[in-house]
Amino acid sequence: MVALSPAAAEELGFKLSDDDRKKPFIEMSGRKGLGVKADDLIDRLEANALAEVESRHPDAADDEKKHIAHQIAVGALRYFLLKFTRNTVIVFDFKEALSFDGETGCFCQYSAVRANSIFRKLEEAGGSIEAARHSLQDIERSKEIFSAGDGTDIWSIAILASRLEEAVEQAATANEPAILAKYTFNLAKAFNLFYHNHKIIAETDDVKRAVLVVVADITRRALTAALETLGIEVPAKM
Repeated sequence: MVALSPAAAEELGFKLSDDDRKKPFIEMSGRKGLGVKADDLIDRLEANALAEVESRHPDAADDEKKHIAHQIAVGALRYFLLKFTRNTVIVFDFKEALSFDGETGCFCQYSAVRANSIFRKLEEAGGSIEAARHSLQDIERSKEIFSAGDGTDIWSIAILASRLEEAVEQAATANEPAILAKYTFNLAKAFNLFYHNHKIIAETDDVKRAVLVVVADITRRALTAALETLGIEVPAKM
């Protein structure tokens, strides 16, 4: 069942009593005229997202800003509806859905955008994924990197990224999209930690930089594919 938070209900124009505002959620009711279409939610999310995009990228073209806002709005709504298990009451809230922190579509999209930015910077610096893969032919040095103090951190995110197909199969078998949504969030969270813990482009050790680049590429591909499976696009920027 999908319900609205009191704040979301008022933002959509419903008049609430003081008692209604104290409730944890407002149930939809055709008899009471309390109902909302998905298009109405997307329109409101898109308007809110556009304001954020305009504040972050004021120089971008209007069409580009509107397109990004639409991608964020759809991603926010889809993820919010899919992250809860089927027997859970979904209490929709605009502020929560559009948050860049926590388990949201925006957070997952932002993580993928951040991952893509690494490879734009890599290309600008004259590097490439192919060159990084070639450097990994130094097997012994690669082993040393994975065996070092932070090697477990690097290895663990590579393993998590490789489990996308497993997560999809589990979600399909259980008829529970929340399994894939949770996997996507965990991968996005793991990537952000990986990003903060390692200087990927600035790494001076050629082989270690190659390891970091290849693992980052594996992760961004898995994260993008997971989001795509959920029906969520990755914007060019956020």
